[in-house]
Order: sequence, then structure tokens, then C-alpha cells
Amino acid sequence: MAQTIVIDPVTRIEGHAKISIYLDDAGAVRDAHFHVTEFRGFERFCLGRPFWEMPAITARICGICPVSHILASAKAGDGILAVAIPPGAEQLRRLMNLAQIVQSHALSFFHLSGPDLFLGFESDPAKRNIFGLVAADPAFARGGIRLRQFGQSIIEALGGRKIHPAWAVPGGVRSGLTAEARAVIAAGLPEAIQVAEGALNRFKGLLARCEEEIATYGQFPSLFLGLVGEDGTWEHHGGRLRVMDAQGNILADHIAAEHYDELIGEAGEPWSYLKFPYYRPQGYPEGIYRVGPLARLNICRSVGTPVADAELVEMRQRAGGGPISASFFYHYARLVEIVAALERIGMLIADPEVGTGPLRANAGVNRREAVGVSEAPRGTLFHHYKVDEDGLITYVNLIIATGQNNLAMNRTVAQIARRYLRGDRLDEGLLNRVEAGIRAYDPCLSCSTHLAGQPTVELALIGPDGTVIDQIGPDL
Repeated sequence: MAQTIVIDPVTRIEGHAKISIYLDDAGAVRDAHFHVTEFRGFERFCLGRPFWEMPAITARICGICPVSHILASAKAGDGILAVAIPPGAEQLRRLMNLAQIVQSHALSFFHLSGPDLFLGFESDPAKRNIFGLVAADPAFARGGIRLRQFGQSIIEALGGRKIHPAWAVPGGVRSGLTAEARAVIAAGLPEAIQVAEGALNRFKGLLARCEEEIATYGQFPSLFLGLVGEDGTWEHHGGRLRVMDAQGNILADHIAAEHYDELIGEAGEPWSYLKFPYYRPQGYPEGIYRVGPLARLNICRSVGTPVADAELVEMRQRAGGGPISASFFYHYARLVEIVAALERIGMLIADPEVGTGPLRANAGVNRREAVGVSEAPRGTLFHHYKVDEDGLITYVNLIIATGQNNLAMNRTVAQIARRYLRGDRLDEGLLNRVEAGIRAYDPCLSCSTHLAGQPTVELALIGPDGTVIDQIGPDL
């Protein structure tokens, strides 16, 4: 008898979703769907707004990655003004984006995935959360909290507040970096670097006993997309688009943001509000690609900072060389990127000229259409706007990083389910493994809802006639 297993909601991700696992008559996994059940509507209700307001409006898409939307939106605004922003403003935008990478990656690794990695994927769900991690290893958990605070403190120093800073605007930024803030950042860097490198070494120590997870948590060939610098180095805010296949062949390179639609198509499915972007030349769904920290480190020639470059070489060696196809290595890549971001933050604040001079270019509407692209912690983020002669928005298209990983997340759920789930084996530990595969991508579905303590996941085994054959959950 064919059956359906439903996991609703998925916990320890930012936002709301559920997972349905479809079994065939023999009890084997036939398919799996990752349903995103939130509808946001920003592409519609932004119509008619002045493009000047878009950074502040779109920042409200999420409470975890508002900085990413502010910066991508501001870059689209730069394009409408047809200006090159002042160098000081470019440097400060980069500084804020690096801080965003640090704080967001720290949240993902320590708070959301750390309990799985360090307490066990099938450990007691009442303790498998950040509070359980604090109880088991206070110093380690505290270090993660402090690392995230460090990134947030830089965002606050630049933008005036940690969440939704009204700071980056079309043409530049509103304010600079004070000498006092620069000194505070410099003082906090050594501790942040120590925590990041310690977490990286500790994670590497887990790999030998996580061979099964590496092999099943999203291990499949796909394309990878992201930004690279002119020389192919790791990029997080500038550069141009590159697409690489699973063998390391570059399929598209140095593509300007305004030509993104030559690379990316968008599909939809009736069972999810989240779009399904795909690599247009290969069609849907064959054009599956991944974005985010793993993709960025796969496509780049090097990171461009000494410690992170050495770690990148080691990571590639551990994975057998070439592009890494195991999504479990997203955790690894996040830690390498934290190190890279901290190194670059150190370089920026050590330069006395950073953030000096004019911080905003003044202009009016000079173009009717523009695309802003930046690397959010979870991957490449696109803001595409069209305006009328008065600068009022007539068209908005947002391609979010999590959406670009949608095909990969669905394939990951199915792969894990085929390995661990059977119709006669319903237990919370196996369900958490499926969820953990999703958490490897650190999806941001907004609005940053986190569950801790007793799980609220419910698993239902449903027959073809719609009757519930079996259930498992916290209250069942």
C-alpha cells in the first residue's frame, strides 16, 4: 500500500516548511517534496513605491539576512542612477557584508546545526538544541554566541542597529565608520579568529565518523553558481557571475548581473510557494545548480587571504580534489568563509583610508531598469527593478539564494529518506536526519523562527485512501 510521511513543521531553520515523503507499495521511498508554506508577496506590493525606498522595504523580507537585501537593493538603485558609488562607500558596504557573513554563518553552524553535529543526529530531541549544546560544552557554545555578536556589532557600528539598518542607499551609504568603532572591531578580531579556527578544527575532527552523512546528505552532481573576481578569486559583493559543472568545467564566466536571465530560468510547482530556479541552457529540472558557501568555494580559484586559502586547499583534498558535491560540506565551507571574512575585515580596518571621502553619489533617474547582485550568506541574491520616469517601481523580480537551492534541497531530502526511512521504521531520530539535510543548506524562508526544546515535528503515514495508518510526534 502506497503511503505518505509528512514532517510538519521542519525545525531549526529560518521560517516555516514541511516535508512529505512518498512511499511505494513496498515501503521504499518513491519521492520527497520540501514544501515552503509561506507566501511573502514582496514582488507585488513593492509596485508603485519609489526605488529609493526599496533597500529599507526589502530588508524586511528577513530578520536574519536584512543586510543582504539592503546591499543587493542598493546596488540595483546604483544602476538606476547610473553611478559608480564612491570608493569609501564601496569599502564600507563590503565591510558590512563581511560582518553579515560572519554573524549568519555563526548562527547556522553553532545554533542550528551544531546540536546535530556535536550532540548527535539521533540524540535526545529535548536536548538537541542550542541550550543542550550550552549545557554540554559551555565554552564552545559561548564562543559561537560571541562570534555572532562580533559580526552583529560591526553591522550596528555602521548602520546604527543590528537588524534592518537603514544605511545602504542608492548611490552609496548614509554614514561612515568612526575611529571608536574601528578600534572596537580591531580589539574583537583576535577572539573571533580564535573561535572560528577552533570551530573549524573541531569540525574537521568529526569528518572521520561522518562518512555516512557525507555520502547521503546531498551527495550528487550538480552545477554551481556564484560571483568571482576578475582573476577568479572568491567574491562576496562585486565581481561577475560564473557557472561551473560537477567536473570543474566553467560553463559561463564573467557574466554581468543584467544578463542573469540568460543563465537562470524560474519554474514553479503547485506544492510550494518557493520558486525553482534552474540553469536555463539545460532546462528544468535538469539544470539543477547550487549556490552559497560551498558553491562559492567550488567556483573560485582561491580565496585571496592566507589562512582561508590554506583551509580551502585542505578542504578540497579531504573531498578528493575538484568541485565538492557533498552538501554536508556546506558546514565546512561556512567555517572557511568565516575565516576568510575575518581576515578581510582585518585588512579593511587596518587601512586608515577605508571609508574616507565622499560616501554618496548624487543623481536622479538615468536608467529605467537595473539588476543588483550580491552574495548573501546563503548564496547569490538578485534584485531586478524597473521604474518609470519618476522613479516609481513598475517591476520587481527577486531571486533568493534559498530558492536557487530548492531543487538541490528536494533531491537531498529524497536521498536521505531512501537511506534511512522505511514504512515500518518511524522514529524521531530518522526524521531529524531528513531535517538535518535541509539545515545543511541553511535555508532562509523568513521570518527567522526557531524552535527549541521538545520537537513539534509530526510524522504521519497515510494510505492511498487518505486514512492515517500511523503517526509519530511529540504528543502522540
